[in-house]
Amino acid sequence: MNILAPLPARLVVEVVYDFVCPWCYLGVKRLSFLLARRQDLDVELSWRPFLLNPDMPRTGMPRADYMIRKFGAEDRARRLYASIAELGAAEGIAFNFAAIRRTPSSVDAHRLVRWAGRHGVADRLVERIFAAHFVEGLDIGSHAVLAGLAAQLGADPGAAMAFLATEEGADAVHAENLHAHRLGINGVPCLLIDGEHAIAGAQEAEVLERLLDLALCTSRER
Repeated sequence: MNILAPLPARLVVEVVYDFVCPWCYLGVKRLSFLLARRQDLDVELSWRPFLLNPDMPRTGMPRADYMIRKFGAEDRARRLYASIAELGAAEGIAFNFAAIRRTPSSVDAHRLVRWAGRHGVADRLVERIFAAHFVEGLDIGSHAVLAGLAAQLGADPGAAMAFLATEEGADAVHAENLHAHRLGINGVPCLLIDGEHAIAGAQEAEVLERLLDLALCTSRER
């Protein structure tokens, strides 16, 4: 072991996101690929909720009704989703929008990520919930589905269900959403790096890498 080797630089990356946003899934996937490749970076991910549909009933709504309300027509939504699916395929995401039967409220999914952070599986759970929604068409507003996903990562499903049965963390999710808007964040994904650098959108890995390197240089100069 070379005791003189420099320790990896530590950066805090706050990811402002929502589980019903396909661009967020794409952005998170690109970020995860980059971090897997850049082992010289020590990055702590902090997951910050953003609610694209803050008024969505906690039970969700039929997908067709949601698409008409949001896009005006299902055909328009399908054209948009087709372009996203093409981008996702290049990143290994098999978007399957047709499998989604209900558009959920994402509040409970965000709450569960906060809970999973206590058990060290938040990062993995985020990607698992995204895949469950956009690839498998599961209802991520369902407590049983969410607890099952947590169990797949080694968490106690009974403890996850017990947590979800409470309202713990719901106020925090709404507060974080409000805070993001007050920061001027009106769309997601958005990455805040070390509290000094920000970038919005599902950026290509090369763009993310340049920003991380810039943040790294800034951190070392402090």
